[in-house]
Amino acid sequence: MANADNIIRTEYSEIMQKSYIDYAMSVIVSRALPDVRDGLKPVQRRTLYDMYELGIRYDRPYRKCARIVGDTMGKYHPHGDSSIYDALVVMAQEFKKGQALVDGHGNFGSIEGDGAAAMRYTEARLEKITQEVYLNDLDKDVVDFVSNFDETEKEPEVLPVRVPNLLLNGADGIAVGMATSIPPHNLNEVVDGVIAYMKNNEITNEELMQYIQGPDFPTGGIVVNKDELLSIYEKGTGKIKLRGKVEIEKGKAGRNLLVITEIPYTMIGANIGKFLNDVAGLVESKKTTDIVDISNQSSKEGIRIVLELKKGTDIENLTNMLYKKTRLEDTFGVNMLAVANGKPETLSLKQIIEHHVDFQFEVTTRKYNTLLSKEKEKQEIQEGLIKACDVIDLIIEILRGSKNREQVKNCLVNGATEGIRFRTKTSEKQAKKLGFTEKQATAILDMRLYKLIGLEIEALTKEHEETLKKIAQYEDILNHYHSMAAVIIKELKAVKKAYGKPRKTQIENAKEAVYEEKKIEEAEVVFLMDRFGYAKTVDQSVYERNKETIHQENRHIFHCMNTDKICVFTDTGCLHTIKVLDLPYGKMRDKGVPIDNVSNFDSKKEQLVYVESLNQIKQSRMLFATAFGMVKLVEGSEFEVSKRTTTATKLAEGDKVVLVQPADEMEYVVLQTKEGYFLRFMKTEVPLKKKAALGVRGITLGAKDEVEHAYLLENRTDYTADYKGKSVSLNRLKLAKRDGKGTKTRV
Repeated sequence: MANADNIIRTEYSEIMQKSYIDYAMSVIVSRALPDVRDGLKPVQRRTLYDMYELGIRYDRPYRKCARIVGDTMGKYHPHGDSSIYDALVVMAQEFKKGQALVDGHGNFGSIEGDGAAAMRYTEARLEKITQEVYLNDLDKDVVDFVSNFDETEKEPEVLPVRVPNLLLNGADGIAVGMATSIPPHNLNEVVDGVIAYMKNNEITNEELMQYIQGPDFPTGGIVVNKDELLSIYEKGTGKIKLRGKVEIEKGKAGRNLLVITEIPYTMIGANIGKFLNDVAGLVESKKTTDIVDISNQSSKEGIRIVLELKKGTDIENLTNMLYKKTRLEDTFGVNMLAVANGKPETLSLKQIIEHHVDFQFEVTTRKYNTLLSKEKEKQEIQEGLIKACDVIDLIIEILRGSKNREQVKNCLVNGATEGIRFRTKTSEKQAKKLGFTEKQATAILDMRLYKLIGLEIEALTKEHEETLKKIAQYEDILNHYHSMAAVIIKELKAVKKAYGKPRKTQIENAKEAVYEEKKIEEAEVVFLMDRFGYAKTVDQSVYERNKETIHQENRHIFHCMNTDKICVFTDTGCLHTIKVLDLPYGKMRDKGVPIDNVSNFDSKKEQLVYVESLNQIKQSRMLFATAFGMVKLVEGSEFEVSKRTTTATKLAEGDKVVLVQPADEMEYVVLQTKEGYFLRFMKTEVPLKKKAALGVRGITLGAKDEVEHAYLLENRTDYTADYKGKSVSLNRLKLAKRDGKGTKTRV
């Protein structure tokens, strides 16, 4: 039984708040956001380090990805194999990264959105640049190593990346309450920008952009808002406008081909298929009649989407239409968020380079401290061996007169001669003056006899001179900013020379894409919709030839203009509008399209009450009647709206619309309830209201009764209604006042 003294009482909201903040920070720092120093997320860093540890180098055979993923998950990243494999795949996809870090062998997906093969089928190894620029010098204590999740292994806190990878490869990730989206850049330009900053720390973002022109996407394309880039790089946020690259080629029969050779970076994946569908949609909806054929001829050599055009096509106007209506022009949202000094921060271009250069100086300092320490150790041993060569006879005498190694070592270090037999007192006196260090004494004892050859002694002297030069060089690098800066700049230039590539993305200021939409030739068509909700339009001549069949097969039939809209009123009080041009037009036997597909109408949640063209509705006053007995008239012009869905009438909770109908030619309203009450009254008693109004009560209902049907009648026409098998003549019903109880029909 728990002791009451051990129960800690606390506010539940405080616990929840603290726990959520801890969780959010864990996701931000440990999973979703890259570190500004190496530009890598933890999963990427751990995967690359694991490959390095497994010895999967660029000049060695490929290894199964399943092995890499399993090893990484078991040692460093216990968050599931899919996240590790996804990261590995992306680092191998040249169309996603400015610089691929993994050399993939097998199916690693395609630019068109095909996924990679399962990890048991694919193989990988490190790219040369990854090994030489990202993972080099890990053995020189250049970064801190931390314990892994179960404290059985050590992993680097950050990789000693020589270039600002955050800019080179960009980053994207969604954390809790924040996200990062950094575009990739050109290696040559980034290196030049870093060197420029190192030569002048006061450099501005604008001056940096003389070296780093802007993003360089692996898919190429054109950045068209050059003037806005400075603001984006200063604030760390903004939108880059991207366009695909379009070329004109000559086709067969004198037709021109509009060929897309480069796509916006945002189009990679499933959006290529969407682009093709969007172009097909423009053709089907008659937005353009200039495109004869569409084909995707893309291959490993690159993107090639071909649009075959009609003769005489205004190519510039069509291209602008594609920019406006499809993802051939798109925006890339920039949010340069990264973990800096242990916390998430939105950074400018200069701040990213500042953090990188600070990190480079830290790495280089640690590297040369390690190298200096090793050279000084070598210096100590070399000086001991040179000194030993000068007194080699004495050392041999000590060795021959000693009983064990420790006795010799003690004599060499401390000059202790007790227990050692010397040939002469002079030798003993000289031995007492010896003062080698521990390391020198060990080296002397480990020295082989051939080292006493004259050439070997000469080589030792030269080696000592080299060591002294290196020590002087390393101390100069460590003690002088400019010397260290020169070393870093030299390494950067070597990276640029070895791995630099020409820029792929053009950067310019382009005019807003403006196109003239061809005016549609206005024509009268016939709207048809069957009982299953499939709608289409046909030509009047088709309607006249098949009038009898059409009326048998369709529930809603009316004439309208092809430039008009169709209004769909539902029992939920909504109005959905459909452009007539969005409906298939043509043959009598065409099935049509469900109205759910071309509007926001949901056949599973609402019932269709009335369908008519907007032009007809605008010319009428519409009568609304609801299940709760509410009635009103609304001017049809109120339903001329730009939204695809709007409120047609206000309803009380639980109420629904039972009738929507033009009322101009009608004189009487009849309301019929479930319990069999009929009430006929003059239409003039129904007030004109706004569509947002509830209306007025048309009939007084019993406790559980509700209006089932409503009718509008002309004076001289006979109307009958069926109630439980009995025919009721609506015109002969007693004329009463609105809001009466009505007459009960006996069955």
